[in-house]
Formats: sequence, C-alpha cells, structure tokens
Amino acid sequence: MARHEGRGMASVNYPIGMNLGGDPSQALIHSNPDGKFTVALSAIDLGQGMKQVSRQIAAETLGVPIEDVFVDTADSDTGPHDMGSFASRGTHRMGNAIIVAAREARGVLLEAAAEELEVNASDLVTDGRGNIHVRGAPSKTITVKATAQAAQFKQGKTIAGRGIFLIPLSAVDAETGEMNPNTAFAHACLVADVAVDDETGEVEVLRMTSAYELGRVINPRMVEQQLVGGAWMGISHALYETPEPYYPNPEHGPRDFNEYLMPGPGEIAPYHVTVLERPAPDGPFGGKGPGEMCANPVLPAIANAVYNAVGVRVDELPITPEKILRGIKANGGAKPGPRRGGPVNWR
Repeated sequence: MARHEGRGMASVNYPIGMNLGGDPSQALIHSNPDGKFTVALSAIDLGQGMKQVSRQIAAETLGVPIEDVFVDTADSDTGPHDMGSFASRGTHRMGNAIIVAAREARGVLLEAAAEELEVNASDLVTDGRGNIHVRGAPSKTITVKATAQAAQFKQGKTIAGRGIFLIPLSAVDAETGEMNPNTAFAHACLVADVAVDDETGEVEVLRMTSAYELGRVINPRMVEQQLVGGAWMGISHALYETPEPYYPNPEHGPRDFNEYLMPGPGEIAPYHVTVLERPAPDGPFGGKGPGEMCANPVLPAIANAVYNAVGVRVDELPITPEKILRGIKANGGAKPGPRRGGPVNWR
C-alpha cells in the first residue's frame, strides 16, 4: 500500500452577472446636514464585502473621504430596485449604478458650493478630505459639511442622486441567432496538488496555486481574503460536504453540524494566489469582482489531481474515500499518471 501524489488543473471563463431584462441595479445617494452621504441599495452584503466596495466607489466619485459615506442595504420595500446579490454581479452592476448616482449628487454639491463661493461650479474641485475649493486657488474654499448645511437650510437644495445601470442589448446574428449576453468575463486557472492513500482512500490537499484575472482590483486585501475563503469552500465541496445518502430525502443524512462533514483547521492547505488586473471597459473603475469564481476551479482541479494520483475518475461530488477505493478496486489497483515539474510558480 502506498501514498500517491497527483496534480490537477482547471481553468474558468466566468461571465459576470446575467442578462434578464438588462440585469439592472439602482442606487440612491443623499447628503445629510453634517455633510456625510448615505448610499441606499437593495442588494445585500452576504459577507463578500459589497458595502465596503460600495463605499469606496461612492467616495471616489463624490470626492469625499470614505469615512463620510454610509451604505444602507435596505429591503425591496424601502430601497431602489435591484436584481439581487448573486451571479458575481455586485461590484460590476451595483458599482456602476453608484457611480451614476454619485455623479448626480456631486453635481448638486458643487452647484451649492459655487453659490456660496460666488463662482462657477465648473471651476470647483474636491480634495477628497472634505473640502471644495476653486481650481488653482485652494485658499478660496468651503467644506462639504458647510455646503450641505447651506444647501439644506439656506438654498433649499437637496444634494442627492439617482443611478441605474443596465446591460445593453446584444447584437444578434440574423443567420445563426448567435449573441453575447454578457459584457464582462473574469478568468482563472488553478493547480491543485494532492496525496491519495490507496489503502484508506483519504485525500490530502498538499497545496494550491492559482491566477485570477478580475479586472481592476478595487480592494486588494478583500479580494485576497475572498479568494482564499472561496478556495477553502471549494475544498469542502470537493471532498467533504454532502446531504447524502438519499438526498433530497433527509433520512440517514446529517442532522446538524456535528454530523455534517466539513474540513477543519487541520486540513488547511498552503495556497498561493496571483491576481492579474485587466480593467473591464464597462466596469466601475475597471472592476469586475471574484464572487462565485473563487470556489469554482477548485473542484475540477482536485478531481483531476485525484485521477492523476491513482487513476480513478470520480464524477460525483464529494470525492469520498469510499468512491476512490471502489475505483481503485475496479481498476485492479492504483494507476498513477505522469507527474511533471515541481511546485508551480507563476510569479
């Protein structure tokens, strides 16, 4: 009996969002009397960091400090319409809607400031630190807070903006009907190295190495965390999690998280991630976002690595020791495939 090592690879070409009715997202932005801004969305932050990215996009477009922006993910009764938080669409769709709304609100903000400074709004700039001043004359200035107060209590202006983003209709080939419903695609390639015990069927993930092309990375640390967390989820789906044996019938299945099998800290594998930036022409500041793609390539890469290690092709998840041992028995023993190269290094 032996322990066999194998390497598997998988690549992903992932469409961002969908195209049902243009896949619209809407955003509303308004200023409060203290000069801080509220962004109202109906999309929900599921832990992927959408609120933080929304704050960054709004603050950059408004020209105000990020700490002066608050994101309210309301419900569908009180917030603007949105298709939802799915299909890896958050950064691209909602970010674009926020930019439209923030530009409108910024226009009103500068008009109010221009009235106070007695200049043309086109001559004003923001410094990103809460101040508005005349271009080329930084001493002629007014704070965003003072501008908001003047607009609301003196000028009778509402500093607010509305934004919506729709995917444009795709051209359709008259002869073939071919069309492209997506305007942005993200890409990834992942290599998994595993060790398989041909006596117990157990799989150990030794390391993973990946490269992700995500457009412009708006928040590098959050992207890294999402990619690592998503890969861990992919390992869990590939090797552990299942509602079997009789899904959807719950009989004899896991009843709680004491019985629902998941990996723990002892199964953590070293993971090296390289992020490639190729800004999307229609993305907010070029962004696309990782989303579901974080976990997707892990599953086929591990399946391919198991096949490379012992010659067993498992085509139903999870890849359990029982399935591997049955495959080894059916093959008349482990049949390791060719293995080339040492650790992957894409830097």
